[in-house]
Amino acid sequence: MERLIDLHTHSTASDGSMTPAELVKHAKDAGLCAVAVSDHDTADGVREALAAGKACGIEVIPAIELSAASETETHILGYFIDPASKILADAVGHIRAVRVERIGETCRMLGEHGIEVSLDEVKALAGGGILCRAHIARIMTDKGYSESPKAAFAEWLNVGRPCYSDAQALTDTEAVKLIRDCGGEAYLAHLHLTKKPPDVLDAFVARLASEGMCGIEGYYTDYTPAMEREYRGLAAKYGLKISGGTDFHGTFKPHIAIGRGLGDLRIPYEVLEGMKNSE
Repeated sequence: MERLIDLHTHSTASDGSMTPAELVKHAKDAGLCAVAVSDHDTADGVREALAAGKACGIEVIPAIELSAASETETHILGYFIDPASKILADAVGHIRAVRVERIGETCRMLGEHGIEVSLDEVKALAGGGILCRAHIARIMTDKGYSESPKAAFAEWLNVGRPCYSDAQALTDTEAVKLIRDCGGEAYLAHLHLTKKPPDVLDAFVARLASEGMCGIEGYYTDYTPAMEREYRGLAAKYGLKISGGTDFHGTFKPHIAIGRGLGDLRIPYEVLEGMKNSE
């Protein structure tokens, strides 16, 4: 039986609907043998996830997904991090403050378009976790402003849409360094969302590789076969490793299934073995 994994998921520590323990059990029930809980700009759920993994018999990779300043969208995944790192904790405190400012700005912009979503509502839905656009999208859907969270992103919240805020706490260089400083390995997430033409993306990957990035996300929910070939070609060109995941968020993105993405994505355990290879 093929051993499958999912190394890009989100819990209630950021913008997922399942607690870290629920997410890990859900991954086990879905037949996966390994999962990474990679919440946005926080490692708060990692300890709970690791404990749940031991309890139910599934390998859990401690991870984080850092947002970086960009004209489009740049996220850096960090794997094998130390969730107890003081360096990480100090950085996350600053990142959290910037996120509050960002979400407040988005709420103000929505209000200018007659869409009433308050910062307090977002904080209540986040329940003490990191504030994210997915929380706003859920509130917009519940209030009838959008037919679904996905539609809220497409019409209002994505890069280039009327209420997108580009405020970020870190540059891509700083994100890679932070991951390395807390014992992890940095991977560029969902390369297509950077919206860079091939030559620009090539140079971008080359620069981050020179700054200590270890790999790129070679399997992802939205990738076409052509994208997979292009991105894995970049990895081979610059000696980078490959990761893979669905970007699972539970009911906040109900169209994405853990381990399967939008269809029948299959990420073999050999991908994780390659990531663990230190050569």
